Amino acid sequence: MELHLASTLVSDRGYVRKDNQDSGFAGSVLVAVADGMGGHAGGATASTIAIRTLSHMEHPKAFRHNVEAVCRAVEKSILLAHDAIVGKASREKSLSGMGTTVDALLLIDSYWILAHIGDSRVYLLHDGNLIRLTHDHSYVQYLIDSSILTEEEAKIHPQKNVVMRVVGDFNINPRPDICVRRAQAGDRCLLCSDGLSGSLEDATIKDTLQNVADRELCAQTLVNMALKAGSSDNVTAVVADCVSGPRNPKQPALVGGAVSDSLESIAETSREKVEVAPALVEEDSPLKRASDLLREDEPLTAPESDAAAEEGEVAGAEGGEPPADTAEIPVIGEKDLNPADPVDAQTMEQYDKGVAKEAKRKKKRWKVAIWIFLCLCLTTILSVGGYLFYWSQTQYYVGEWEGYVAVYKGVSTNILGIRLSHVEESTSVPVSSLPPSARQQLKGGGILASSLPQARQKAEKLEGEAEQK
Repeated sequence: MELHLASTLVSDRGYVRKDNQDSGFAGSVLVAVADGMGGHAGGATASTIAIRTLSHMEHPKAFRHNVEAVCRAVEKSILLAHDAIVGKASREKSLSGMGTTVDALLLIDSYWILAHIGDSRVYLLHDGNLIRLTHDHSYVQYLIDSSILTEEEAKIHPQKNVVMRVVGDFNINPRPDICVRRAQAGDRCLLCSDGLSGSLEDATIKDTLQNVADRELCAQTLVNMALKAGSSDNVTAVVADCVSGPRNPKQPALVGGAVSDSLESIAETSREKVEVAPALVEEDSPLKRASDLLREDEPLTAPESDAAAEEGEVAGAEGGEPPADTAEIPVIGEKDLNPADPVDAQTMEQYDKGVAKEAKRKKKRWKVAIWIFLCLCLTTILSVGGYLFYWSQTQYYVGEWEGYVAVYKGVSTNILGIRLSHVEESTSVPVSSLPPSARQQLKGGGILASSLPQARQKAEKLEGEAEQK
């Protein structure tokens, strides 16, 4: 029986932030969360780029029953999102330093495929057990892994929000962690920004996922609990159930947070019906009332005049912030990563050139490594050969030379046609005058001697044997 996702999401700016820089996507194949950073426009733009770049995978017909292809595709999508964010930040200096975490979870052919970078989290409720599928790419997690901090100490550490890996305008590794695990009907997943996971205990998350069966109510409950617990960040929760049976083609995908402003482009990219997710139904609390009072006191922003627009003023040029424009986002689609949304083919081309360039660099490194290996082999052969030749020239033996007994320097052999000995001294003793046993010794490789005086003594001994004969 075919498995698919039944998912929903809730994203809220929270009681402290003035805007929502989180973005979320909830479909029947793909669910994703991105937590943007870099100021109002920067964070919103970065998370929107990430979600829009991934949204084409909601309709991956070419990848059905090909888990390996999906792993490559989702990884490349995130790297393309990174390129798009870096490119936009380089063109618009007001967006410099923007970035986003990314968690994307797909259900393909009864397998969960997860791509993760940053400190947003993915939880899996499987057979009553809550499993955290992601490992935070954060400074405090590094300290925990290094046994410098405990889990409890990390929660109150002043740098608990510092991430070490994100997608964006930073000189860090943007390649996501990819993992695959078997899925089964009844699994429930939660994707959330750190505004939720940083405020609620895992036990609370487990109880809510397990006991609140309605997905929408479950997501609403989790976000409200995080806000009540004092979350000072945007809070986003995507709840997805793995269900068996045919997919409902009329069920729209949902988007929430900053990416809601790009509804049309998401629909074009995913080629699916897309709607904005329901807003948070806020529960009354002292924090909510205090937040409402503060927001009532916020000054209203005067609309930009037509005259100013005609003069070409850009929001952010005089201290304002540019809109979260995401018009140049590259994505990859079905035909061997063919773009389903080719609005920024140049970025994809640059990425492909980068891949080709990296392949050339690897090939060049292999050639250099092979040459170094061959040079080492040649050096070793020459060194060993040189040592053997040197050693051979310290040896002597008595042999035959043109029918007479002679003293040789070296060893009685040759390598590749090179003889490793030469006549050092000759005598007037004919080999034919020697006893048969002596003649056989001379012709069979000679009579070895450790020095020239010893070789002379053995030659003189042979001369005496010839005279006796």
